[in-house]
Amino acid sequence: MTEVKSGDKVRIHYIGTLQDGTVFDSSEGREPLEFTVGAGQIIPGLDKHLPGMSLGEKKTVVAVADEAYGQRQPDAQQAVPREQIPPEIPLEVGLQLQMQSPQGQVIPVTVVNVTDEAVTLDANHRLAGEDLTFAIEVVEILPAA
Repeated sequence: MTEVKSGDKVRIHYIGTLQDGTVFDSSEGREPLEFTVGAGQIIPGLDKHLPGMSLGEKKTVVAVADEAYGQRQPDAQQAVPREQIPPEIPLEVGLQLQMQSPQGQVIPVTVVNVTDEAVTLDANHRLAGEDLTFAIEVVEILPAA
């Protein structure tokens, strides 16, 4: 029986849940997720559980925060003077925006607070600080060449 090895391209179906059972992502109703095992294309806490799995095998694994999207970083939040935000942007808590670093890198941010004077933006990933549970099923293994 073929087992998944590092370097194999695999296709998996998955359901990702938070510790309280809330589903944050799923391949249900979509094509399976395809990636190369061990290539850093998915979070390490999920990737490390795939070697040794067989075609059709199902399992539930936990990716702790440090092996998922990391811990929340308080310094990833920044208050920006409101006048620096273009007036055509409808500011509300939860709004996703993109900022650009001085080096030209695009950084996704979320509005977490709005006052008359400032807008607080958070560059933490929305799942930072969360331990994530994945129910996975290997649906295809394409061995490394």
